[in-house]
Amino acid sequence: MSLANLLKIGQLKLHPTDAEEIERLLIAAQRNLRDAHVTTISAETRFDAAYKAIMQCALAALMMHGYRPDTNRPGHHMTVVQSLPLTVDIEAKRVVVLDALRRQRNVADYSGDDIDESTAEHCITEAEKLIANVISWRAAHRPSLI
Repeated sequence: MSLANLLKIGQLKLHPTDAEEIERLLIAAQRNLRDAHVTTISAETRFDAAYKAIMQCALAALMMHGYRPDTNRPGHHMTVVQSLPLTVDIEAKRVVVLDALRRQRNVADYSGDDIDESTAEHCITEAEKLIANVISWRAAHRPSLI
């Protein structure tokens, strides 16, 4: 599916952006990633901070193409994550991993299931990689948004 198709079916909305908005999102993602590295807080809170960084990066990637998710529709987190191959050329196998983290976050949020340390560390690692990918893609493909 293309971004244009996601727009047609109402999962996305048009969203003009600028360098300042993208930079704010990427700075917020980096700030959340720093918070995720604080080992004196729970693994669940560290996981949440890393997941938030992933979502902020994925949102910035989508916005760099002139779109944002329709947050009034269910599944907007899924749409943002699954659009990464279309926005910043993330491999499908990485999207599977990021989507699994999204599902795990939902389970933990709505069931109270615990997040263990290794899962938090895995989410942190994925957030670090995605931040690097989005920043690199922006420099190569959207330098006007730096």
